[in-house]
Amino acid sequence: MRALIVEDEFLSRKVLRSFLMTLFDVDIVVNGREAVDAFELSHAEQRPYDLILMDIMMPEVDGIEALQKIRSIEMDKGYRPRVKVIMTTALDDPQTVIKTFYDGEASAYIVKPIAKEKLYNELEKLGLLNK
Repeated sequence: MRALIVEDEFLSRKVLRSFLMTLFDVDIVVNGREAVDAFELSHAEQRPYDLILMDIMMPEVDGIEALQKIRSIEMDKGYRPRVKVIMTTALDDPQTVIKTFYDGEASAYIVKPIAKEKLYNELEKLGLLNK
């Protein structure tokens, strides 16, 4: 399986990679623009991502905007199944959560700091981890 980590903070990228590297072939990008490019490239290579972990607050293109672009590409090109997207943020703000799920159609939402157990529980709920 393949995963894409979209995170502008170095330490968060490193921690998430360490959590996922035994389960997924992991790629890393640092902003939403790169996330959309990586998503499109993965389909062009016929090796789509099974999971995207995306920070909400990033420079250039934020996570919510990137997720909306990815969902739009999936709809336009008929990609199935849709990629599972876990949004991550330091903000535990109900409005952001609602916007992420309803506008962006996120699969899950985790507040930082991300604990390995919390991430693995979400992966299990999404059918990406068998305990």
